[in-house]
Amino acid sequence: MASSCTQLCLQCRSLLRSKTVASTWRYSIQVCHCSTVTSLPTKILNGSSVVRGNHSTTQARQWWKQQTFCYSDLTAEHLATAIKEDKNIEELSRANVVAYKSPLLPIRDAVPVIESQMPSDLDATEFSALEEIDDEEAVSISVPSALPPASTSLRDYVDQSETLSKLVQLGVNLWKLEQRPNVGSMLLRLNFNTDVAPRLLFLKEIGVEDSRFGYIVTHNPFILSESLENLQARVNYLKSKKFSSETVASMVSRAPYLLNFSVKRLDNRLGFYQQQLNLSASNTRNIVARLPRLLCGSLEPVKENLKVCKLELGFKENEIQHMVIAIPKVLTANKRKLTQIFDFLHNTMKVPHHLVAKFPQVLNAKYLRIRERHQFLEYLGKAQYDPTLPNYISLDRLVSLPDETFCTELASATLEDFYLFQKTL
Repeated sequence: MASSCTQLCLQCRSLLRSKTVASTWRYSIQVCHCSTVTSLPTKILNGSSVVRGNHSTTQARQWWKQQTFCYSDLTAEHLATAIKEDKNIEELSRANVVAYKSPLLPIRDAVPVIESQMPSDLDATEFSALEEIDDEEAVSISVPSALPPASTSLRDYVDQSETLSKLVQLGVNLWKLEQRPNVGSMLLRLNFNTDVAPRLLFLKEIGVEDSRFGYIVTHNPFILSESLENLQARVNYLKSKKFSSETVASMVSRAPYLLNFSVKRLDNRLGFYQQQLNLSASNTRNIVARLPRLLCGSLEPVKENLKVCKLELGFKENEIQHMVIAIPKVLTANKRKLTQIFDFLHNTMKVPHHLVAKFPQVLNAKYLRIRERHQFLEYLGKAQYDPTLPNYISLDRLVSLPDETFCTELASATLEDFYLFQKTL
């Protein structure tokens, strides 16, 4: 067998000059090349197909043998034709003998593979990372822009994030949100269509105006992560307490965190104000509707102000009740400011408790305005706050009127006179 292979190799090498057997030589070289490459564990054939030897099946092996014998028969036919045409082949090619494995032998591991003839179970992937492409194809490949791996500002992500770009269009102040820990990363993880849009539609359905969306999300971005079931349950609870739909929408618009609290907490807050102030259900709804952040903020400042009004300032329970119903903000006012204003009213202006309780809006005014106007009236001799005496000036008008009206109606002076007096203080 070895001698016959050697002779056949010599004959093949000598046929390079003959046009008739040129194709025969290409077939032989292809089969030999395949037998050499098959020793690798992974074969790359036709530039894209990948076949592993350890994945061979019985069907595949039979198909390989058929292909091998097909190539062998074709090679033998061409060789026989060449021998008949040239009787002196052996003498001409003896100097260029090159030993190689006989292509006539069945090759078990690998054969030339034609993708169109491969069995379906041996189909390879359509594309390969090793496949070469020309410059035009490389330029035409579009690479999506990636988000920056890290940044200290959300503005670097606006162009790539649909959620952030839509929130900006709604009027959300991203520069405020990025100052809060973990809020920026939360917004980047949200999908606008599945996470943000349903919450905004819910707010619209309960009556919140579109122009308030930006304010609500800016102050409470966590509403975007609340489940719709919880949001609906809290709205239903407020309506069950006889808050109208318009009132609920107004409360949510002015107190963005309202719907983030559970039904149990909302119920406890309403019960606290009703019991502590001894209010009716109607009055409780009234003060909460006017100042909805009473249901959102901490109760400690409220308890502290109630103690200050009762123990330090000396108001009676019914007077405190009246002040809270008239000006709910008294419950959340700064303790220092509340004490400072009352001290000036009671000890300097000599206003009794019942008059302060009758006009509680004076406690919500600016201390500087009260002091300047009182001193100007005192300078003119018109600082009279007793309703039983003539030329009475009510505390309400003292703090609520604009400067020009105050000068003409209460002080009987010009605005320039008041400004000149302010420069002497």
